[in-house]
Amino acid sequence: MGFVTKKMHAYLDYPVAVALIVLPFVLGLGGSNPLAWQLSVITGIAAFVLTILTDHQLGLYRIVSYKGHLIVDALVGIVFIVAPFVFSFEGLDAYFYWINGAAVLAVVSLHKPEMAIHT
Repeated sequence: MGFVTKKMHAYLDYPVAVALIVLPFVLGLGGSNPLAWQLSVITGIAAFVLTILTDHQLGLYRIVSYKGHLIVDALVGIVFIVAPFVFSFEGLDAYFYWINGAAVLAVVSLHKPEMAIHT
């Protein structure tokens, strides 16, 4: 029932990674806990590297399977949902993580399985 294709996901990866790096500066994250700023920037850098290494249309080295990439995305989504509770993020810091975590989990859950090609 999913509609997010591997190609669509590939085109979302780079802008999302950049947003995770830039938005903490723009929004002034870290007011409730400096980790709110740091976690997003570190995750954005890691997401950028993961995208470069993923076996999809925009992957440069294609070392990481797309399935492995989706698993990492799901784990990040869960961490983002839980982080505000664990690290006492409040206000904008908490909402930033809850919204991004929900978005990541939605994209992963709406993933369209690839059709196997048998030759």
